[in-house]
Amino acid sequence: MRQEHKKKKMSKKKDQELTFEAAFQELEETVQRLEGGELTLDEAIALFERGQTLVRLCDEKLEQAELRVNQLLPDGDQVPFERNL
Repeated sequence: MRQEHKKKKMSKKKDQELTFEAAFQELEETVQRLEGGELTLDEAIALFERGQTLVRLCDEKLEQAELRVNQLLPDGDQVPFERNL
């Protein structure tokens, strides 16, 4: 049980080191594999869970980028961002 918790913690740290582009690329590949339909149920569930993690990671990175851009704009002007994930 401890080993599994340690693996998850290490995996989360590695995920945070992914760039948006790398996470999005992995997400696209994950979706393609899921849509391929050649997976066992357990494999599909594991990939779905991974996809959910990647979606959250991409969303966090986009929010961080939006915040940085808004901080750089004068007078707190905001630029609308569209999210089409």
